Amino acid sequence: MFNNKEKYSKFIKAEAKRLGFLSCGISKASFLEEEAPRLENWLNQNHHGEMKYMENHFDKRLNPTLLVDDAKSVISLLLNYYPSETQSSDSYKISKYAYGQDYHYVIKEKLKELLQTIQTEIGEVSGRAFVDSAPVLDKAWAAKSGLGWIGKNSNLLTQQVGSFYFIAELVVDLDLEYDYATTDHCGTCTACIDACPTEAIVSPYVVDGSKCISYFTIELKENIPQEMKGKMDDWIFGCDVCQDVCPWNRFSKSHNEPLFNPNPELLSMTKKDWEEITEDTFKKVFKNSAVKRTKLDGLKRNIKFLK
Repeated sequence: MFNNKEKYSKFIKAEAKRLGFLSCGISKASFLEEEAPRLENWLNQNHHGEMKYMENHFDKRLNPTLLVDDAKSVISLLLNYYPSETQSSDSYKISKYAYGQDYHYVIKEKLKELLQTIQTEIGEVSGRAFVDSAPVLDKAWAAKSGLGWIGKNSNLLTQQVGSFYFIAELVVDLDLEYDYATTDHCGTCTACIDACPTEAIVSPYVVDGSKCISYFTIELKENIPQEMKGKMDDWIFGCDVCQDVCPWNRFSKSHNEPLFNPNPELLSMTKKDWEEITEDTFKKVFKNSAVKRTKLDGLKRNIKFLK
């Protein structure tokens, strides 16, 4: 049986590579003991702000066997989204992850294909794909399976390619060979903490989500608090500051996923273009983009706040 575990694990990792994933790691599907008190504390401190959904399904967030019957393994995958070109310097800014098509759909398709290939090759395997869409602690699972460590900005970091990638999982009822967690390489560096415009990184490894620019520009449905005036650094959808300043992101390489390429119009838009954006332009430039989450009204609110 051990040989099968090894054989299946190698096969799955090779398939993940074929589908364009940056890396693939596997861990045992079990209760996340270390994460439980951390998550509880984070919620008790109200670091989730208006994101009340974070309070739901506490047990499921920590235990994948409650999401998939007889779950044995969590297959964690990274998909690079680092762009070859970025927006013009005279532009309001959106997070690099939102340049191209909505990652939920792009990755779901790849995961579906991976699961089908596993079922074809290995036999009757049940599983579920997760892309930031269910109560799964993506970063914790990726770290557990050796794909990187969780940095002081609470993002998953790797020495090889930094942190500009999406994390997804397949939870399956198949015994596999498990990987080991890697070590932390943040050292004494505090670049992310020092650079955060809203001081959302309240202590190393702890981010107050309710102070984060991504939260204000995407999650918060009410008005952005006035005390954030002058601190938003021209971001109107998400924020990349703590990643942009991370030394490990010197090693970021451009992705090769055509669906993540931005609409050329996005890269040439100036502040004036953003301020005059119409429903038609919005629909055209962000046709299948994650930016649609905030809707045109949300973008206009964010732009107005910055002016």
